[in-house]
Amino acid sequence: MNHTIDVQSPAETAGLAEKLASLLEGGEVITLEGDLGAGKTTFTQALAKGLGIKRTVSSPTFTILKQYEGRLPLNHLDVYRLADSEEDLGWDELFYGDAVSVVEWAQYIEEELPEERLDILILRLDENGRRFTFTPNGSRYESMIKELMR
Repeated sequence: MNHTIDVQSPAETAGLAEKLASLLEGGEVITLEGDLGAGKTTFTQALAKGLGIKRTVSSPTFTILKQYEGRLPLNHLDVYRLADSEEDLGWDELFYGDAVSVVEWAQYIEEELPEERLDILILRLDENGRRFTFTPNGSRYESMIKELMR
């Protein structure tokens, strides 16, 4: 079942991401889909802040993967450049470890993703407004989103 939240400002986006971060326990996989400029990296930056990460979080567009340490480790992946690629970056180690993994442009590695994960679609409503559609896959993520929606 999908759950939708509309936000009207970058500050509301940050609040949403930080609230989600507070619910994470480690080992989660979160996919982010949305057009360029939808706010995938902005959301990830706020999620990282919510995980206590002090380093500046930027899009790993050219490096594909950046890793950060906080309350929980964070793997931030931008797999856009892996479209039509057979490259294996050690998906099992990334997705089945203790780190939270956030994957931008996840449709390009769909077959590598765990079945249980949280999919987030971000739609740009206007300059500052965004619609977040959360699709939890698995009971762990269902519970997480119920708590997020409170």
